[in-house]
Amino acid sequence: MPLKLPDKLPAIEILKGENIFVMDTSRATSQDIRPLRIVVLNLMPIKITTETDLIRLISNTPLQIELKLMKLHSHTSKNTPVEHMRVFYETFDSMRDQKFDGFIVTGAPLEQMQFEEVSYWDELQEIFDWARTHVTSTLYICWAAQAAMYHFYGVPKYPLSAKMFGIFKHKTINEPLPIFRGFDDEFYAPHSRHSEVRKEDILRHPELKLLSESDEAGVFMVSARGGREIFITGHMEYSPNTLDDEYKRDLAKGLTIEKPKHYYRDDDPAKGPLDRWRAHANLFYSNWLNYYVYQETPYNLQEIS
Repeated sequence: MPLKLPDKLPAIEILKGENIFVMDTSRATSQDIRPLRIVVLNLMPIKITTETDLIRLISNTPLQIELKLMKLHSHTSKNTPVEHMRVFYETFDSMRDQKFDGFIVTGAPLEQMQFEEVSYWDELQEIFDWARTHVTSTLYICWAAQAAMYHFYGVPKYPLSAKMFGIFKHKTINEPLPIFRGFDDEFYAPHSRHSEVRKEDILRHPELKLLSESDEAGVFMVSARGGREIFITGHMEYSPNTLDDEYKRDLAKGLTIEKPKHYYRDDDPAKGPLDRWRAHANLFYSNWLNYYVYQETPYNLQEIS
């Protein structure tokens, strides 16, 4: 079904080229449907790429989706054109009195900093608290997952001796849940991070449910509040070339970085990446939107509490 996006958002033309059905606001207003209202707090430096990756995955939904993009008042993006931020993003202050069906908070390249050292930590904590009473279900990705589990439950993060970088095999470890409907016994997902949360810390908190882990990458998916909060430590939204771009960018900067594990065909960057996670990534976002947002959200958004 259609995804309602702001007119002239760059992702529209990119995804149309991939035969993904999206519509701009002008066309969507002609449909008499109560859309799911989804807001994305995009903390990644290159915001247009992240927008496109997420929109690609949430486009396969049962109902029309109205997407909003949130930015922080206390932080100015240095890697995205000012005009793009002005036209397509709204501040949290302008949204704080609104309610939404779903909320996605992206990762950020901040794993090597203490949370309290992050310049926008105070505003981010306020947004986390706001989401609990203004959103039906929130999906926290990578660093945002670590930050939210720390904020709400005191779960610490630990530095890694080497970057967790590549495509890793995962398994589900809890009873069958709607988020895994249609999943195979094993599935792959990308990781790109310098820190981790640990299983023993998750299990100390009865409010948290460990859903998935990896023998190599550790904790992968955790839920709380009956699925109103879902935390994933990896990046299922990544496109096939994202890790390749990151690897080549860091090499060009002269940084010390290992090849992403289990990613390239025959472990050879010249042969390109082997895509092994996109089917489950699409299924994950479809299940989240269907079972944790659409099936749970009230028709009248003001009833969310």
